[in-house]
Amino acid sequence: MLLQSPWTPHLANIEANAAERLVFALADDIIEGRLAGGDRLPAHRDLAWKLGVGLGTVTKAYAVLERRGLTRSVKGRGTFVALQEAHNDRQIDLSSNAPPATLNAHILAKTLTGIARRIDADHFNLYAPPAGHVEHRRVLARWLETLGLPVDPSHLVLTSGARQALALAFDLACGPDGLLLTERITYPGALALLRRKGCRVQGVEIDAEGMVPDALAEALKGVEPHGGRAIYLTPTLHNPTTATMGMARRQAIVDICRRAGVSIIEDGVYAASDPDFYPLAALAPDISFHVNGLSKSLGPGLQIGVLALPAGRKDAAERLLQDVPMAPSALSCAVVEDWLTTGVISSTQRDLRHEARRRSSLAVSLLGASELVSHPDAYNVWLPMEREAANHFTSIAAANGIRLTPPDTMMVDRQDQASGIRLCLGGPAFDDLTGALTTLAGLLRRLA
Repeated sequence: MLLQSPWTPHLANIEANAAERLVFALADDIIEGRLAGGDRLPAHRDLAWKLGVGLGTVTKAYAVLERRGLTRSVKGRGTFVALQEAHNDRQIDLSSNAPPATLNAHILAKTLTGIARRIDADHFNLYAPPAGHVEHRRVLARWLETLGLPVDPSHLVLTSGARQALALAFDLACGPDGLLLTERITYPGALALLRRKGCRVQGVEIDAEGMVPDALAEALKGVEPHGGRAIYLTPTLHNPTTATMGMARRQAIVDICRRAGVSIIEDGVYAASDPDFYPLAALAPDISFHVNGLSKSLGPGLQIGVLALPAGRKDAAERLLQDVPMAPSALSCAVVEDWLTTGVISSTQRDLRHEARRRSSLAVSLLGASELVSHPDAYNVWLPMEREAANHFTSIAAANGIRLTPPDTMMVDRQDQASGIRLCLGGPAFDDLTGALTTLAGLLRRLA
């Protein structure tokens, strides 16, 4: 005789189809402990009848729960809660701010077939110049123009990824003895680079639009003019807080930097996600180093970085590149050229914005925290939290199979108490993301 299920059938009160509402309801009760490990779930047909849904809806929902590791099915016996197995055997990564997967094999196959007929063999037979082949720089200049940044191809340096372009910008703008001012909470990859280089870094206060102009001006008053001085900031969809500067804020930052005689290093890797504002480099091309790349705009496999230089800095850049060449793959550049021509880039960016909004909406609906900071076009959300609590929550999440970014890696001053949790939404499959966010929502309620 089969044991009856202890679960009271219901659908979650969210805007979704019936299968997703059933998944949310069951997952929440499992994570909250209302269903224990080993508890039996209702039989497919009985549950479909009680909820007034199709049998296929229940079958689909149960399959999603099993893929997440929340349940297990036993032939001839039924479906059972397996929460502990999920915690021990699987880990969902919400620490890497990758874009959602939108490119498919059909697009890639069609692209490679097309470029095979016209690719320049010399780009494979010869080493690229330090700044990259001029044909490739022209292609990337066309792409930057679609983001509101007109730039002469001769002022571009191409690298194998945006992080290499960022490292080059740090060397050019600051040098070994310089000082870099940045948002007090900022991109962990940038901080890792700066700490590895031994650079002096000073944090500047931020608000809902990013770096605060008055705080920047005050910080610059106490900075000695010797050595390189620069600010590094992300004006569009700041990583990790998602803040985006309006035009008045952008102009204020530019004006302060001009008066102080400091360079701007602008991280524009998310500009394609929210192209409503001019880059800082378009407002002040003479003092700005603009860093960009294709991995956040299209996909992580397309490792092309771009550094737009102020006039007169190309020779210095090429001297640095003589010892460590950074030119991207010729094949990747040929793919970008094809996609610019055929419209794949613009359509993919539309798809990414749509998927980012879907995932951001999911995070807001599941986490429901009044203090949650989100932007519909961002690949992450930000949950402000005191440093000690943020570190504790990260550890608890890891114990529940969810990897988060260590809060200290985003803090200029690791003793700063105003910290937070970055939840990266783009990398996992949607079902995995739903399960992870449901788990985190339960943990937050327990810690409240």
